[in-house]
Amino acid sequence: MNELIRERAKHFSGIPLSILDLAMINEGSHAGQSFKNSVDLAQHAEDWGFNRYWLAEHHNMPGVASSATSIIIGHVAQETKDIRVGSGGVMLPNHAPLVIAEQFGTLDAMYPGRIDLGLGRAPGSDQATAYALRRTLQSGGEDFPQQVEELRMYFAGNPTDRVRAFPGAGQNVPIWLLGSSGFSAQLSAELGLPFSFASHFAPQFMMQALQIYHQNFRPSKDLQKPYAMMGVNLIAADTDEKAQYLATSMQQQFLNIRQGKMTQFNPPIEDIHAVWSPFEQEAVAQQSQAPSVIIGSPETVKRKLEEFVEMTKADELIISSGIFDHEERLRSYEILSEIMK
Repeated sequence: MNELIRERAKHFSGIPLSILDLAMINEGSHAGQSFKNSVDLAQHAEDWGFNRYWLAEHHNMPGVASSATSIIIGHVAQETKDIRVGSGGVMLPNHAPLVIAEQFGTLDAMYPGRIDLGLGRAPGSDQATAYALRRTLQSGGEDFPQQVEELRMYFAGNPTDRVRAFPGAGQNVPIWLLGSSGFSAQLSAELGLPFSFASHFAPQFMMQALQIYHQNFRPSKDLQKPYAMMGVNLIAADTDEKAQYLATSMQQQFLNIRQGKMTQFNPPIEDIHAVWSPFEQEAVAQQSQAPSVIIGSPETVKRKLEEFVEMTKADELIISSGIFDHEERLRSYEILSEIMK
């Protein structure tokens, strides 16, 4: 368990808070600036006492710069001191398990005791892009359990194995399974691994997945009792009104995904109702009004976070803040760090 929670981390309601970064590319900006912003946020997060800083793998999305996830993880780890850095997650069906073992074995050799490997089974893209990455769609993610087992075998580093990962063999890189349904919850439980649920974009399956994980958990050498980290979309500002204004960027992102639009991350707008139909408004409202979406002033955020922790009994929260302006995003996490104190 010491691999999961650093003693130096500050806590909220008894649990640590972490950050999920999608390395968003703002409208009119570029990937290089996104990486600079990620490093700056990670450095602040370290000073503020956040537990870990994860980056997510996505492809063929002009508004997301984190496609080469392991490279960015190394870049962030190089520019920070002791915050844990990892993947939230690497989409394992897109890669040969041996390659991931070598990549994260390399990262762990460079930054020992600081690297997390979160694994997902979704492509992180559309089907055409998934084919371009894999050159075949035969598995469709159905062999994910076998891929996870193969990856763990490379880290175990049995000397009699014909193929071994160097670096990687014998290294202790904590593996998490990520999910937005019950599949990875069940697999995490069976393998005795920590589980991170994507409640920030699949809140409707949140409680069901948690129940599956807790009821079926089997202790392992990696973990003696269940450990669940829940995703939260959170936008904090000094007033509720300002937070709602900043949140229109996230709402536009929800809308663009629903409409199948591939765009950079949009700036906030004064009248969000001007960009959607009543039907789209209702659909986005269902997403943005979930308990895992928290928008408001410090007082509002604290109250809603407490309610979310009470509802889920989460062991850790990982926070994504889709805010266009970098200084406003920093301020959002700063408010959260003040709540942690």
